[in-house]
Order: sequence, then C-alpha cells, then structure tokens
Amino acid sequence: MKSDGGQKLSGKVALITGGSRGIGKAIAAAYARQGARVFICARGEGDLARTVNDIRDAGGEIAGLAGDIGKAEDAQRIVGAAVERYGRIDVLVNNASLLGSRVTIADYPIADWEEVVRVNLTGVFLLTQQVLQVMIQQRQGSIINVSSGVGRTGKARWGAYACSKAGLEGFTQVLADELKDSGIRVNSVNPAATRTAMRAEAYPDEDPLTLPAPEEIMPIFLYLASDESVGVTGKALDAREWMKRGN
Repeated sequence: MKSDGGQKLSGKVALITGGSRGIGKAIAAAYARQGARVFICARGEGDLARTVNDIRDAGGEIAGLAGDIGKAEDAQRIVGAAVERYGRIDVLVNNASLLGSRVTIADYPIADWEEVVRVNLTGVFLLTQQVLQVMIQQRQGSIINVSSGVGRTGKARWGAYACSKAGLEGFTQVLADELKDSGIRVNSVNPAATRTAMRAEAYPDEDPLTLPAPEEIMPIFLYLASDESVGVTGKALDAREWMKRGN
C-alpha cells in the first residue's frame, strides 16, 4: 500500500473495532496505507475476512478476529490476539456501534435498549480496559472514540444510540483526565453524516450521494493516530472540520 503523503504511522500498531465496513474499514485502510500494522475486529466473520483480504491485496499489513466487544471474554481475546501478533498497541479506535430502534423513549423496547448500550458503551469500556494494560506499560498511546452529533446534542427518536454516545463523551473525558500524566491521549470524533449503511438505515429516504464517503473524513483519524497529536487529549473533535486537510 503506497502512501500518498508520507508514512505518518510507520511502526505503529492500531486496533480498530467495527473495522470490517463503513468508517471502520476506511480507517483501517487509511492507517495501513500510512504504514501502520492494523488489527480489526467485527462481529461478522464474512465482512471481516473480505476487509482483511482487500487491504492485504492493496499491500497493507492487517489481521483480524471476529468477536463481540460487549462480552468481556471476547474483548480479552481480541486484545490478546492483537498483542500476540504485533507485540504492542499504539492506537485504539473504538468505532463499533449499533443503531437500535428509531422510536420515542416511551416506546423504546427494553431489550433493544440494553443491547445498544451493551455494545456502544459497555463494549468500549471492556475493550479499552484490556488495551490500557498494554498502553500503560508502554507509557504512550492514542485512544480515539467515534462519537456522534446526537451524543453531543440529543435529538428525538435517537434513543439508546444517542444516550450511549453521550455516555461515550463522558467516558472520553473521565479517561483523558485519569491518563493525563501517562503519555496516553484520549479524544472523541464526531464523523457527522457520512455515506454508510448505518446512516442509510437511519435515513432511508436520504440520497447517500449528498454525503461524504468514509474515505473523505480520514484526516482527523490520521492526525489523532500520528505523533502530530501528542499532547492533545480530552477533546471533542469534528471530522468535517478536518476534511480539507491533507492526510
């Protein structure tokens, strides 16, 4: 995989959750293109295998493992496999999430609520806790939490998704403060409306061609993974503001 702007991530290892499609896949490809060794996880084995093959075919160094980050044993297994393969983790991108029902709180199914929060918030906690055991020993690392506009300003009928992303913003702030003297930085990124399957599910009548493709919002993710962002922590950033910057 040839870089079109220098190997910004040469020597780094990145773990990306929900890395088999959409924004997660675009991040994996962008990181591999910039010289990182990439490890992805996702629940679907088929999509995961296709993404690994696509990025390898393009010359990237990547591996992956299917699993559910909302289960403690899977979170431990995924991080263990990444460390066993590459020896370290320099970047963690918490991207995996579920949309859930688009109904009012009054009508929200309890089981659906619990499942969305389990994956979108508890899963981030479980996976991050495992990665911290590695990063704290390294005395360096970058944790990037993929948030949402509705996690910063709630909107009707976004239910558990919005609430879980609001929780993710709080998680980012707590963790950044706890790690401020550790060499580990923690930030959140709001991708805004992007041409993904989740967006199409949420807005079935929207023309996806009016939205940027995931590949177009990569500059902020590259910046946060690179040494350019050392010292930047506890920030709630927006991908659209970085779209026109080089990657």
